[in-house]
Amino acid sequence: MANNGAALAGNGLGVPPPLNTLVPATATKQYFTEAQWTTLMSIMDTVISPIYSHSNSDYNDSQISISNEDYNRMVKHLNEKVTDAPPEELLNRFLAERPSEIPRFDEVLRRTLTEFTPDKQRNDLVDGLSKLNNPVFSWLLTGYTTPFHKQPVVIRQAIFQSWRGSMLMNKLYGGMAQAAKSVFIRTSPTFKQVTGYDGLQSKVSPEAGDKFTFKQFHADDEPKILETDVVIVGSGCGGAVCAKNLAEAGHKVMVVEKGYSYSPESFPMEENDAMANLFDGGGISAVDDGSMTILSAATWGGGGAVNWSASLQPQSFVRKEWAQGRGLTFFNTAEFQTCLDRVCGYMGVSTDHIHHNHANTVLMEGARKLGYHFKAVPQNDGGKVHYCGTCTLGCGNGGKHGTLITWLPDAANAGAEFIEGFKVDSVLFDESTGTKVATGVKGTWTSRPESNSIPVTRDIIINAKKVIISCGTMWSPIVLMNSGLTAQCLQNHQIGRNLYLHPVNIIIGVFATDVRPWEGSALTSVCTSLEDLDGAGHGVKIETAAMVPGMSMALLQANSGLSWKTRVLKYRHMNNFIIIGRDRDTGRIYPDKNSGAPRAAYTTSKFDSGILLKGLVACAKIVYASGAYEIHASIAGIEPFIRTPESIEAQGKGADDIEPGITDPAFQQWLKELRKIGNRPGVATYACAHQMGSNRMSTREQDGVVDPQGRVWGTQGLYVSDASVFPSATGVNPMITNMAISDWISRGVSETLKREACGLETTI
Repeated sequence: MANNGAALAGNGLGVPPPLNTLVPATATKQYFTEAQWTTLMSIMDTVISPIYSHSNSDYNDSQISISNEDYNRMVKHLNEKVTDAPPEELLNRFLAERPSEIPRFDEVLRRTLTEFTPDKQRNDLVDGLSKLNNPVFSWLLTGYTTPFHKQPVVIRQAIFQSWRGSMLMNKLYGGMAQAAKSVFIRTSPTFKQVTGYDGLQSKVSPEAGDKFTFKQFHADDEPKILETDVVIVGSGCGGAVCAKNLAEAGHKVMVVEKGYSYSPESFPMEENDAMANLFDGGGISAVDDGSMTILSAATWGGGGAVNWSASLQPQSFVRKEWAQGRGLTFFNTAEFQTCLDRVCGYMGVSTDHIHHNHANTVLMEGARKLGYHFKAVPQNDGGKVHYCGTCTLGCGNGGKHGTLITWLPDAANAGAEFIEGFKVDSVLFDESTGTKVATGVKGTWTSRPESNSIPVTRDIIINAKKVIISCGTMWSPIVLMNSGLTAQCLQNHQIGRNLYLHPVNIIIGVFATDVRPWEGSALTSVCTSLEDLDGAGHGVKIETAAMVPGMSMALLQANSGLSWKTRVLKYRHMNNFIIIGRDRDTGRIYPDKNSGAPRAAYTTSKFDSGILLKGLVACAKIVYASGAYEIHASIAGIEPFIRTPESIEAQGKGADDIEPGITDPAFQQWLKELRKIGNRPGVATYACAHQMGSNRMSTREQDGVVDPQGRVWGTQGLYVSDASVFPSATGVNPMITNMAISDWISRGVSETLKREACGLETTI
């Protein structure tokens, strides 16, 4: 694999657009009145309330006060439990912080709500804020006619917590609680100081990656017309593999991406910059009912730029289901295994150089003690130790041999051309023969968003012999719908349907040792004992997760600002564990009627949430067995389990219903409470980083969107090659499956082009 070919000459680009200019209040006036914004900020101050001791002379009824006795008890507890506990002066500053007094908080929230929030969700928020300012509606929603923002903070907290159990206000409760916590951690002036967080210290290595050369255009009223053999829409794990294979096979290839490229020196980004520049919707996209956050890449390199190094191949029962249950016999062949092995070999996937961090050691040790099966997760580390905990924010040391280090540089060295900032609107067709033959794509190019400059836009048309749509499960069906395919070609309107999201629940463990959870590879181990709970391959895997502060601390549940802030102070002692479900039941992708962006109609089903609940219990037991003294579930309404000397002493005594491996009656009681409250959507926090299936592969046109070669049914010359073609959820991190399928599809496209060049077959 090459790294420094002429096609990769640096062009001076790659610095992320600055986020240091305050978003003016006028930017939100088109959506929010001043009164609505005031109410919104009062909600933020309710979730993250300022806290003072009674003896503090600055205390008033807009803050929460605690007695000197409680304050001293908290300080003593922190000094006993937290390594390098903050001095009281710094602790007091952190406790006193309120979102409305942090300019950076206001800026990030404004940008989030103006640039990244879908119209429907923003309108729902505006409507809710308006009702809180109306005396009649306020009484119905709060029990008071006094506007919410004029209430003392103790009353606001009681009102806000009451919304958790309200069918009418639960959605607002969940969204506001998570937004307040996430943005606060990312903007707090003192969080890094009080926790010791220094997770952005990765150093760029010589192998960190390349600066790519992208086509540039001048403003013009006429479209720019380009020519190529194959245009690939999307630069992620599917598109990057296709680009390398086709370019190295001698075809003229052009890869277009709606996101932008950033140089290795930009990584890892500060969390605010990463959310704005590397992820769709600023990293806050959610399903329609608000029950699940969707993290989806929107940058050069796609998911391969921001995912972790987990390189798991699909299990045998998944391959069998696809081959026998859905008639896609290729997935049970040695040829598919060759594709899997080829992409793994190219990236140097192995378990030989893993250095497990604390979280992964805990997962394996806890699983061992309970008799669960566990194993190391192969890493695409190129044969070297990759001890990077910030890959979500961009891999700063280049140890992850994903799209930016391998596939795209080698595609460039083989002659592939690249365009960033190009949003494809639709596929172009020639229908003169009565068949829809893809002839290219059209869309709009926007120059890099640089500071103090107005971006240049230009309409672009790319004529091509073959079109490959590889812009991911969220966007690929949107491009196909915009191209007029849903109504005209597919009998059952399968485009966008059969959406799988691998719903995730979370357990957080707090340990006595100084964990420094931001250090080390995010995911190097997995517990697989519960991966098939129904005999049909539906179950959960228990894994670890990157402890990026704004993401992880937003998942930490609490019933008050004080309890949340004191729990956050233990951040450096925490590990995050994720329970990933292989969902049986599906949703769909469809375009927002105003913006055209993808929206997801998906609610985790009773069946799937039930399976996840079993995983939550098992994960909690693993964390307990590994010595955690606090265990937090991402479920509203359940307090964390606290290990006490009394509970330890009581182990094995007087309990008739003890589960194997755990003999602490107090912990058993906590597990019962966990099961009782449950994890139904709206109560549990759900997250998703794996999107699959919205352009399902099938053997019959009425059952899916693409045929077994990746060709879109009812068309010629048009392919889809990304995770959207998965027949169902993989149950494992989907990168390797995506790449192997794309290896297969792209090699087929190459053979077709070669045969057509020799006049041996017609366009297909």
